[in-house]
Amino acid sequence: MNKHGIIVAAFGRHYEIELGDGSLATGYPRGKKSPFAVGDEVELTPDGQITGHGPRRTLLYRSDAYREKLIAANATQLLLVVATDPSFSDMLLSRALVAAEHQGLHTTIVLNKSDLAAALPAARKLLAPFIALGCRVVELSARLDASPLLPLLAGECSVLVGQSGMGKSTLTNALVPGAAAPTRELSTALDSGKHTTTYARLYRLPNGGTLIDSPGLQEFGLKHLTPQEIEFGFAEFRPFLGQCRFRDCQHQAEPDCAIKAAVASGVIHPRRLEHFRQFISEQ
Repeated sequence: MNKHGIIVAAFGRHYEIELGDGSLATGYPRGKKSPFAVGDEVELTPDGQITGHGPRRTLLYRSDAYREKLIAANATQLLLVVATDPSFSDMLLSRALVAAEHQGLHTTIVLNKSDLAAALPAARKLLAPFIALGCRVVELSARLDASPLLPLLAGECSVLVGQSGMGKSTLTNALVPGAAAPTRELSTALDSGKHTTTYARLYRLPNGGTLIDSPGLQEFGLKHLTPQEIEFGFAEFRPFLGQCRFRDCQHQAEPDCAIKAAVASGVIHPRRLEHFRQFISEQ
């Protein structure tokens, strides 16, 4: 008789599945492809073959010209983890926000290592366009106290996404008793963290929420989205869409562009328009 459960960890083509009775089973896909993600509700045969997944409420993933990389299924909240040190990419934040908007996820930016006071002003300056956008930013030091984040996790399925070295594993260890996610010292010479988490895992939180820790990433491709979907993913653009002179305006050199006018008047941050133009150029 087939069993049902939720994928709680993904190791390449093998998955750890939490069954309805709380026990764990190992599953593998049929065929060479692995179309499953942590958070998927799946059915598997007695010998462990996964026969399919249930309807997905959301699917967060990234893509380039060659492949798609699934991050998490059925999440409700994206936690974008950045840090005062090492430096982080604001463009990667914009990419992840567009992907989250496309899936209807609400987003919180977690500024980790806020105890490193000397680097805090530069990090806040980099986050200024997102704060102006209305993004919720929580400043904390996962190493010292991650409790400011706990109220935001209750009842949510939150997925941690960020570049390597931002402290996602340290944050997971602080939030999940007994998680013991591996951490590693930073490679300061390269000003980027070494990959620590090499697979995604779902943890159950004491407050009823769940937390999915994902491997650190340096790129977040949006090849799976159309230019119109990318445009709509910039929430501050939406009040002005359809107001440009040209229906297919790319917000570049076209005259009477409502988006460029909004940038000139200070309603839209110029850095965000730079990000949009970069994303569209890649499609």
